[in-house]
Amino acid sequence: MMLGLVLLSGCSRVPEDSAAKQTVTLGQHASNEADDAPLVTGAVPAKEVLNGTYWPDAKLEGGTARISCEFDYGEHGDGALLTSLDFFSLVDALAACKERGQVRVRYEGKIGAGFGALVQRVAAMADRLDIHSRVLDISSTGGHVEEAIRAGDIMADTRWDIWVRDRSYCHSACVLVLAGGNTRSIEGKVGIHRLIRDRSKANTRAELRAELRQVHGDVTEYLERNGGAAALADLMMTVPNRDLRVLSENELMLYGLSGINAAQADLDRIVVTRKCSKEFVQRRDAFARVFEQHCLAKPGDGFEQQTQCGLELRKRFGFPDNTCPDESPLSEYDREPGRLALEAAGLLSAK
Repeated sequence: MMLGLVLLSGCSRVPEDSAAKQTVTLGQHASNEADDAPLVTGAVPAKEVLNGTYWPDAKLEGGTARISCEFDYGEHGDGALLTSLDFFSLVDALAACKERGQVRVRYEGKIGAGFGALVQRVAAMADRLDIHSRVLDISSTGGHVEEAIRAGDIMADTRWDIWVRDRSYCHSACVLVLAGGNTRSIEGKVGIHRLIRDRSKANTRAELRAELRQVHGDVTEYLERNGGAAALADLMMTVPNRDLRVLSENELMLYGLSGINAAQADLDRIVVTRKCSKEFVQRRDAFARVFEQHCLAKPGDGFEQQTQCGLELRKRFGFPDNTCPDESPLSEYDREPGRLALEAAGLLSAK
């Protein structure tokens, strides 16, 4: 389907030799806990590159991605397999989601060089098609630390939510991806262990300690800027790489890995206070606390009920607010794509 091309003002395919090619590939699929596959380097393209129709080559080789316009995976499944990350393939894959204003990416596999390109490109196309609700529905045993950090930062910048649904898992480096989400909904297993640099050259404990110190510093800095607890990096160091410690629900909250991302919530408060008012933000904070406690459902389970709960709840707090409609809670459902999604779910009467 090429419906999305209507929005792209007559975009046409650019010949491959019109720009220098840059290859971003996903590392070979590693077996079990061994994350020693060679990391094929290649920087994630700058945002300016993705403004055009020529996108550098990128391949998914360590996992599979499926695209769905539905959040209820129990009823609708996980969607169509994404076979390419080039511009026109993503137009075709996401165009059907424009009407609903939402997209879910089901990813299963390792985190390798190219995973960041996946979330970056889906977000870039979603922006073009006015798709504001985007969810990464992930199941991964881990992978490359550097790519997980890169992908997590991209997800933070492009406003992804993350699910680890029932019978799925997020282990090792995947936990860093989890930290980058706006809202993290977890029903599956989240596990940690010591993160070791790919292709370690250590021959002594002292050399390993030096390498681990560098990795620990990178992970700590990453967690701190994305609302996670630095103490999580310390806890990882106590679990040998061959083992796995599954985090409890309380630990997920304690280390800032579940629910609403604290860093993003505080940033939003600062920006919205400047644009609206302190009183507006206080009402929105009160709404968020009640919504998180009473309305957040299991990932993919009862999404329509979760939305209905939030829409009814916001009336109690004076939302939508005409002075700042775009910053009001669940404002995406006041715009046309969101309204169409509610109508399709039977939560609104069609006009």
